[in-house]
Amino acid sequence: MPGALFVLTGYLLGSVLFGLIAASRAGLDLRETGSGNVGATNVGRLLGKSTGRVVLVLDALKGLLPTLGAHLVLGRTDPFTAATGFAASLGHCYPIWYRLKGGKAAATSAGVLLAITPWAGAAAAVSFIVIKKLSKRASVGSLSASAIAVPIVGWLDGWTSAPFVLAVALLVLIVWRHRDNIGRLARGEEPPS
Repeated sequence: MPGALFVLTGYLLGSVLFGLIAASRAGLDLRETGSGNVGATNVGRLLGKSTGRVVLVLDALKGLLPTLGAHLVLGRTDPFTAATGFAASLGHCYPIWYRLKGGKAAATSAGVLLAITPWAGAAAAVSFIVIKKLSKRASVGSLSASAIAVPIVGWLDGWTSAPFVLAVALLVLIVWRHRDNIGRLARGEEPPS
């Protein structure tokens, strides 16, 4: 029962879209402005980098906090802890509060990884920053960060562990949510961010 409650809490908290909240306070609808994405990159473009950073941190925290709570109560490698983290990222992508139309879960997933396998989460965060700066594209940073986390989790936690399954599931989710970006990258049409 506690495991299911953590998973539900992760999903509901993940469904809170801080980017939409920040934009609506400024009188904007993120879905109708800029790239149409509800994440920190679009917020930063439209409302300034400092507001974008606040949204980035809040999106990461909504992944970190429920996963860390499950980690502390159930254990780091418990399948329900992994499911809680995935539920938070899934909530960001398909939020119940916003008709299942959400973001791409990069920051939320980084928070999840920080809670369950801190070295992998830190590596993902650093690689996102470095690769985004080099490529000038947040999508490239997000995809690279999620891919880098998978072998690190496998090496640290085991290739059949719940954290490894979580890392793979997060990678699949992030690739799916970035499928339009991947198409634009392949065609050389992805704009800098």
